[in-house]
Amino acid sequence: MHANFGWLDALILGLVQGLTEFLPISSSAHLRILGPLLPGHADPGAAFTAITQLGTELAVLIYFRKDVWRMLTAWLASLPVIGSRRAGEPLSADAKLAWLVILGTIPICVLGLLLRDFIETTFRTLALTAVMLIVFGLLLGWAERRGSQTRTIAQLGAKDGVLLGLAQAMALIPGVSRSGGTITVALLLGMTREAAARFSFLLAIPAVLLSGFYMLLFKREPMSPDQWGMTLAATFVAFVVGYAVIVWFMRLISHKGFTFFVVYRVVLGLLILAGLYFGLIQ
Repeated sequence: MHANFGWLDALILGLVQGLTEFLPISSSAHLRILGPLLPGHADPGAAFTAITQLGTELAVLIYFRKDVWRMLTAWLASLPVIGSRRAGEPLSADAKLAWLVILGTIPICVLGLLLRDFIETTFRTLALTAVMLIVFGLLLGWAERRGSQTRTIAQLGAKDGVLLGLAQAMALIPGVSRSGGTITVALLLGMTREAAARFSFLLAIPAVLLSGFYMLLFKREPMSPDQWGMTLAATFVAFVVGYAVIVWFMRLISHKGFTFFVVYRVVLGLLILAGLYFGLIQ
């Protein structure tokens, strides 16, 4: 975190994190873009982004608490030796979903560790962020029109879990969007909009928690008490706003599609590229 980074910067970014984390517009891109435009004129950094995502993920855990509890208990019951599932007995729907989430989390964990140096440096350039906003915005619009939108979460298999996990891993690059990448591939796999969004939220839980706690435990540059205070305050703001956004977004996609988000991503990406080209932003 840059030395000029202040409380106002942190609170604004916490608000933006909560507003954008669950929408297919890339929260990391918005934090990367907005940071240098705030009074502190600084990129908040990958650690700040990862930790504030813990706040929004807490909102997911509370909103989907019944689903998560069913998945967790069913998964434990499915384990060999300690579980109650009999040999040869098929997995329950909740246990299967839990295993799919675990399977889909592996790609982002592996790639996140292998590419951690690039994630904190090269991947955070504004030009790359802008290109990713445009490209993956157009892909989302194409996927919504091409997909059959007939499959449910219960119809997913191991291959689908791996593909959706790889889609989530692409969000290591700001501008792709964790939910946007996952929803795009889910739509291409024929899932309904509601099922695609629901699975993307559930799939993000272990990945975001692991990323946030990794930064908390192993962050290379220690933060001062003030910086920790700013980060935690931003995390709380992200939690409150994020929960409200989940409620709104799940209602929205049941009636309307993703066209607005596609247009927003493309316009924002073009504005960034234009600003870079004409020297208005650095």
